[in-house]
Amino acid sequence: MKYVARLQISRYVYVFIAALLIVLPVSGYVMQWTGQKLTALRTRETELHATLSQTQEELDRLKSEDPRKTNQVLKQEILDLKKTFVAAINVYEDLVKLRESTPKTSALDSLFASALTYLAKENVASADATLKKLADGIKTETTKLAVAVVIPANVPESNAPPSSGYKRQKVVVDGTGFLVDIVAADLNSTKVIIDTASDNTCANNCPVLPLAEYAARSGAYAGINGTYFCPETYPTCADKKNSFDVLVMNKNKVYFNSDNNVYSTVPAVVFSGNSMRLYAQSLQWGRDTGVDAVIANRPLLVQDGNVMFGGNDDAKESLRGNRSFVGGSGNMGYIGVVHGATVAESAKTLQALGIRNAINLDSGGSTALWAGGYKAGPGRNLPNVVLFIRK
Repeated sequence: MKYVARLQISRYVYVFIAALLIVLPVSGYVMQWTGQKLTALRTRETELHATLSQTQEELDRLKSEDPRKTNQVLKQEILDLKKTFVAAINVYEDLVKLRESTPKTSALDSLFASALTYLAKENVASADATLKKLADGIKTETTKLAVAVVIPANVPESNAPPSSGYKRQKVVVDGTGFLVDIVAADLNSTKVIIDTASDNTCANNCPVLPLAEYAARSGAYAGINGTYFCPETYPTCADKKNSFDVLVMNKNKVYFNSDNNVYSTVPAVVFSGNSMRLYAQSLQWGRDTGVDAVIANRPLLVQDGNVMFGGNDDAKESLRGNRSFVGGSGNMGYIGVVHGATVAESAKTLQALGIRNAINLDSGGSTALWAGGYKAGPGRNLPNVVLFIRK
């Protein structure tokens, strides 16, 4: 019996040992797997704590901010960018105008490129500073060009307009000589007309022609550029290319911009028969088609022999350049260009010539005077012109 008991005990021991041999490796694997999972969970927990902490910090920061103040700052930043962008467009248009007079603008072109780069980076302060430097450079170069107008020695000095036809002369005003190209016409034998490339009012993508072509198709012996208009090369003219806003009646008795009240205060001249009438505001004129020509533009230069424009704060009108005009005295009509003058100096020059009534026309790159050939210009293509034709 003792032997049997020991045998049974031994059998239990063997079974227990065998069980251990099976269980121990399995439990070791389980413990290892469990440890790995615990480590992963602890790592994830640490990450979650970090994320929660960062989120809490952001929430605390947002709570401490004043939304109204933040909105005001953003609004001001947007306004500053818009203001600088508009300034960039205006300076670019001045640069385009300068290019019409000289090809030497490479240094100024580089400045404009730098300003655009600053704008792209939203660096408003640097963009503003660069644009100011560019504007000053354009003004300096424009002034140099005006001063560079040299009156040839063979040009006669005279403060009286020609009795008829074209003449180039030197007119002295307050001790300063100005070069003037002028065409005089006796209105008893000359008819003044306005020719337009468009058949009626045009708001965008309007047709334009060179002055010489207008003269040829109308049989004119002389002509000059007409009103201010929006050249297609200017960024601000993208949605109104080659359009003009003021009152005009062309040779076909068609009135342009008749309903445009915004520009109805602009002065106008009316040619009819053998005389010219001047109106300080075009709203003072009706829509009579019995006259020969109506054209409005600004500013009014001379009225009844008195200078009506002495200058203003407009930087462009205060710079010297070529200034086109149309005017009259009695039964005489005049078109011409005063070179290297401000608008105010142009008015004084016309008064010195004895022209009693006159208005300013477009200038700069639009300047063109034709009398059997170009005497000034030819300038850019134009939407309207003033022509002298034989009766």
